[in-house]
Amino acid sequence: MVALDPRIHPFRPEIAAKYLQGQVEAARFVEGVRHEVVEPIAAVRRTPSHEARLDSQALLGERVVVYETTDEGWAWGQLESDGYVGWLSANALGDTGRAATHKVAVPRTLGFPGPDIKLTPAVALPMGAGVAIVRQDERFAVTANGWHLPAAHLAPIKARRRDFVAVAEEFLHAPYLWGGKTSLGIDCSGLVQVALQAAGIACPRDSDMQELALGKLSSLGELRRGDLVFWKGHVAIARDGETLLHANAHAMAVAIEPAADAIARIKAAGSDVISVKRI
Repeated sequence: MVALDPRIHPFRPEIAAKYLQGQVEAARFVEGVRHEVVEPIAAVRRTPSHEARLDSQALLGERVVVYETTDEGWAWGQLESDGYVGWLSANALGDTGRAATHKVAVPRTLGFPGPDIKLTPAVALPMGAGVAIVRQDERFAVTANGWHLPAAHLAPIKARRRDFVAVAEEFLHAPYLWGGKTSLGIDCSGLVQVALQAAGIACPRDSDMQELALGKLSSLGELRRGDLVFWKGHVAIARDGETLLHANAHAMAVAIEPAADAIARIKAAGSDVISVKRI
């Protein structure tokens, strides 16, 4: 059997997705049940524990195919948006409802219980969260559960940003968080994924997957805006021929720095650039 990546193929020795039968070994194979993320941000963890490593995050409105739910309240499944597999709190999932009509198009927005910004917000939503809008109320777009979201902070679900680098720049100074995908905390590959998805470009979750899947090979000598620079376990976005934007543990934030400085610093830590990809 060909070795499959468990990050994007739902299989474990105990259980696996029915569609993988014949490709992997497992004690049983099951059909998944489709659910929807009902919390603004849902942690996707390596194991079913709140102390387990954060591998990624799922956002409101995302669909998840669940293959197992434990008595302890954990759901093991696969995100439909990028195929990532992991454990989520079952409380973060609900039945699939009306498909999202709009998505949050700014790093973070607030939803109010009525058409008044002086009301206490009912929810805070990250960029990329999907919502089903049922009506307009003055300057607000209103969801079925009554959240009033600033219409200027939303975009139609199929809208595409023209410059994904400009999207990434909106996260400047956001804190670094391994596995994060929002302005509250984001990692290097999460920044690339969120920005590319806003531009309508499909993007896998982790940097090694991104290096394999995205763009065409280029070089540091021809670096230009939008190129992706890869190291082992890290990725940065070129803002131009001389500067990079990346979420990194050195700054513990999304930061801009001269490309030459970043390359030298990371090399001194033991890692050379392994490729440059042009989107």
